This record gives sequence, structure tokens and C-alpha cells, in this order.
Amino acid sequence: MDKNTQEIIDLDQQYYLDCFGRRIPLVIDHGDGCYVYDEAGNAWLDLVGGIAVNVLGHGNAALANAIAEQAQAVIHCSNLYYNRPQTELAVALCERTGYDKAFFANSGAEANEAAMKLARAYYYKNGSDRYEIITASHSFHGRTLATLTATGQEKFHKGFTPLPAGFKYVPFNDLAALREAVTPQTAAIMLEPIQGESGIWPADPAYLQAVRQLCDEEGILLILDEIQSGMGRTGKFLAQELYGIRADIVSLAKGLGGGVPIGAILSTAEVATGFTPGMHGTTFGGGPLACRAALTVLDEYDRLGLLENAATVGSYFKDRLSALAADGLITAIRGEGLMIGFDLPVPESGALRDKLFERGVLVNNPAPSTIRLLPALILTKADVDDFIAILAEVLA
Repeated sequence: MDKNTQEIIDLDQQYYLDCFGRRIPLVIDHGDGCYVYDEAGNAWLDLVGGIAVNVLGHGNAALANAIAEQAQAVIHCSNLYYNRPQTELAVALCERTGYDKAFFANSGAEANEAAMKLARAYYYKNGSDRYEIITASHSFHGRTLATLTATGQEKFHKGFTPLPAGFKYVPFNDLAALREAVTPQTAAIMLEPIQGESGIWPADPAYLQAVRQLCDEEGILLILDEIQSGMGRTGKFLAQELYGIRADIVSLAKGLGGGVPIGAILSTAEVATGFTPGMHGTTFGGGPLACRAALTVLDEYDRLGLLENAATVGSYFKDRLSALAADGLITAIRGEGLMIGFDLPVPESGALRDKLFERGVLVNNPAPSTIRLLPALILTKADVDDFIAILAEVLA
């Protein structure tokens, strides 16, 4: 480790809250495409992608130029007034997805907060006392108190009790358990089409279709948290397209701004009536800088064909991993597009992550036996080949 890297790490440990448990001694100085570099110029193939954020990779010229241009015009204005990028982004997302209304926040957690508030507000407006939110075990919806409570993992709840009331958890992909949990007070069922934080666990198609039917039968809203699975990561703009269903509310964030913080909810016109002026708001959400960045991201998706690339390179990636599985080096391979997880025969994902770092590759290990891959959607087959060659050597 060079002197400059150690200096930053020492200062960080002295002055920054110890929330992240950083294990990798890397100080990122700049990036280019699918690679990041430290101050000494050492390179790493980035298969973490800011945890599904850097969809355009690093150093995308169109995005950088749009941010700079917007910053020179106006960075922030109050939501008491209109701003063109916000309006144009709402139009672009609704036209792209078929939803009727959009609202912008600053993060995925804020988007999920807005989604849950909208569900409760919708029933309140209609004279109903529905308030319960049912989520799945092993889900992840954010780190505010409400989204933390919605997260179906007890380890995230420790130290923050008492948690907000009105949340229930059921096993993922278990329709019988979900039906049993529904009560006359159930406002919404909130699910990730593909659970990301717990290690890339897709919903069973029949299950998610049955959940949609259950919501219709019982008058319950379906919220799909597409913060990680959305924005084309699976090869479709929204993962729900893979399942042939349509949620009442969808939350987005992560890749929406290409690295600039922004979150969003999309809803049907009917459900959107739950919010009236004064019921919800944000100081920074939907600001012109973030919305201009997101508009540029959408333009780059079309220009570069990133939905198609995610599907094609993702399929190739899984095929190459399957060859390692056939040799017994890895086990289960899960996911869609460039949202991929694979398991190891032994719980040594941390050790593998560290070995790959030494060989110039960044990966994430969300569970003791699981590696998660969320690279930029510009990833190429050549990048995949480079990684597979290194992975095979390290595993062997």
C-alpha cells in the first residue's frame, strides 16, 4: 500500500463515522469505462458498479458535460417553482414505462418511503383504515427507520427499536404464507422482483403473477422495489416486464442518475390521487442538476443500446460462469442480465473478494458464500472473458 493511500485510510478512520466496515484498501481517484484507478494509476475492473449505480461506467463524456452545463445554469431551485429538467424527466419516465405520474427524491430509501406513504395516503383519502405493509424475508428496502423496518432482515433492525408499527414479513416466493398474512388492514404488498442485497434471488414468475392477482382480488396495492433491478439492469427497463405484470407503484434509484443521487416513484393516475399538496415533499428531490443527469442517462441508454447489451452480455456472462460450475469451482448461478450472483462451495466469499482485488478486479460479497456482480451496462464480452480467466485461476 502506498503512502498516500494509507494517509487517506488513517484520516478516514479518525474522522469518519465507522458505518461501512471497509475491507478493501482502495482510494479511487478516477475511472474510465468499466475500470477505476487509484492515485498511483493502478487499475481494477469494476464489477461492483457503485452497487448498481454506475450504469454508464466511469467518465461518460455526455453525462459529465450535461452536469457541467446544468451546474453553470442552475444547480438547485425550490419545488415551489417549476424546472424544465424535472418536468422533462417525469415525461420521459412515464412515456418509457406507461405509468401516469412520477415523483423524485434523493435516494432509493426516500423513494421507498414515498411509495409506502402514498399507499397509506391513498386508502386514507378513500376513507379506509388500511395501513399494513407486507414485505418479504431477506428483502432490503433502505436504512431510514421506515424502510429499515420494511426490510425483512433482523440484523438490520438491531439497535434501532422500537421500530415503526404496521409491517409484516413473509417468506419470499411463498404464496400461501402471503395469503395468510393479508388482513382487512393490508394496504400494500412490497416486493423486489429480484432480491439484490441478500445475494440475487429472483422471484418465481408464477409467484409474482399470483401476487398481482391476489392484490387485485383483495383491493391491495402492489409496490415493486426496482431500485436495484430497474433501469435496464435485467435487460428490460423494469424487471417487472420479465414477469408480465404491472405494479401500482414502482420505486427507482441507483442507476437513474448515473452516479448523481436521485430516486423516483412511478404510479398509476388513480393511486397518485392519494397525495395532495402538503402531504409529501422534499427540498432537494427533483432538482435540475439530478434530473438533467437522469435525462442524459436515458439518452445514453438509447444511443448505446444498453438494454440490449445488458441482456446479451449478461447471458454470455452466465454461460461463462456455468463452465466454472461444471468444473465444481462455483455452485448456483442466479439473476438476469447484468444482475448476477453465484455461490461458492465453501463460505469463503470474503477471501475470494480479497484475492480478486489483488488481481485487479472488484466484486461484492453480500453473504458468506455469495458473490454479487452489478457492473456497468456498457460491460463487454471481452471484459467478461478477462474476469472469468482471473476467477478461474484464483478459484483453482
